[in-house]
Amino acid sequence: MSFDRSLLATFTETHGHVARIVVAEVQGSAPREAGTAMLVWADGISGTIGGGALEWQAIAAARAQIARGTESAVQRLPLGPALGQCCGGAVTLVTEVWTAARLTELPHTLPGFARRVEGEAQMPLALRRSLAHARRAGTLPRPAFSQGWLIEPLAAEPRATWIWGAGHVGRAIAAVLAPLPDFDITLIDTSESRMPESLPDGVRGLVATEPARLVRHAPKEAEHLILTFSHEIDFALCHALLLHGFSRCGLIGSATKWARFRSRLAKLGHAAAQIDAIACPIGDPTLGKHPQAIAVGVAAQLLKPAQASQSTKKGKRLVTGA
Repeated sequence: MSFDRSLLATFTETHGHVARIVVAEVQGSAPREAGTAMLVWADGISGTIGGGALEWQAIAAARAQIARGTESAVQRLPLGPALGQCCGGAVTLVTEVWTAARLTELPHTLPGFARRVEGEAQMPLALRRSLAHARRAGTLPRPAFSQGWLIEPLAAEPRATWIWGAGHVGRAIAAVLAPLPDFDITLIDTSESRMPESLPDGVRGLVATEPARLVRHAPKEAEHLILTFSHEIDFALCHALLLHGFSRCGLIGSATKWARFRSRLAKLGHAAAQIDAIACPIGDPTLGKHPQAIAVGVAAQLLKPAQASQSTKKGKRLVTGA
């Protein structure tokens, strides 16, 4: 997990004072790993640190902290003796109350966000070395807590994910991806009547009577999932996206559909290596064709770090099967 500044900014703009609870340190068995975080405000929550007695107590303490006006607090809890849980470990929770104004003071460029929440005025040597190593390597530091200092990796910008088609599968994929912090989702269809009456939090709806003409407005690094009601619209989107560029692109359909699309795209001048950047089918075909099964397969593929290395000149494969 990472410190997601943009997500926190969204919640502080809406709710004012928002407490962020992070599992700073874990010893032994615990519901969630170090770095897991959730947000709490006066009448709501977002995320989870594992549920159960630990979470309920943490939520109550966070709301009391908001009421007191205390910026940061640290709780060390042995899960068995303190909360009667079966887990034999202990956790350290750091709870910080954020506002939009406080967020403006944060650094923008460091690979990790380090701050003192209690104790020593000077950052421990081990944490300084961790940050220095991350900068040299161009990587993100691991979450760490020592002598009252907390380090978390800073979250990257959300991945722009454009879902072309708001039918059963498109809606299912949007619903599965929406709770994840890494995705900025746009759901597109040809008319208002084809869009769901309500969208999951974090999903943007767009209506485009000619979807292929909308492609030029997509970020070059966006990921695309093509699953409209029309094969001709699907084909036009494939053609437009190959001309425009993308990070990943997946197309719903059978081997026969994809073979026909490949032939037509080649006749339009697209090289075989470029066409190979589009994955078809999407998800994991072994899971079946139920919309939720397709959505789970697509989400699993998008979340696999190994996929980042499977690149082509114009894009990246979304799945390895065809």
